[in-house]
Amino acid sequence: MDVTHTIGRRKTAIARIYMTAGSGEIKVNNRDYKDYFSSLPLQYKINQSFEIAGQKDAFDVKANVEGGGITGQAEAIRLAIARALVKTNEELKPILRSNGLLTRDSRMVERKKPGQKKARKRFQFSKR
Repeated sequence: MDVTHTIGRRKTAIARIYMTAGSGEIKVNNRDYKDYFSSLPLQYKINQSFEIAGQKDAFDVKANVEGGGITGQAEAIRLAIARALVKTNEELKPILRSNGLLTRDSRMVERKKPGQKKARKRFQFSKR
């Protein structure tokens, strides 16, 4: 099988993955994903697409991730894996879509405005 290349994004994190048929090995930035994402909830997010699709140990994944924090990076990888699974098998699309794994979460940090302390917080107002 050839290499499937997809991109996933979340906040400012960008994940580029290369998926091939294999034994279930997942590498993130040339490290094992369990070393890169030390907490179990983040490891679950990485494997969530495979578990829902029933393809647990069918593919090897090499992911290059940059930007954002570790949670955003894990969710970007999850989206990229879901997109790659749909590329390999179109019948998985309704299952992944109903679980919300193919939806790009477009929420971003609101920018800071001039004359304010943060995006929405104002400087303290003194009446007198």
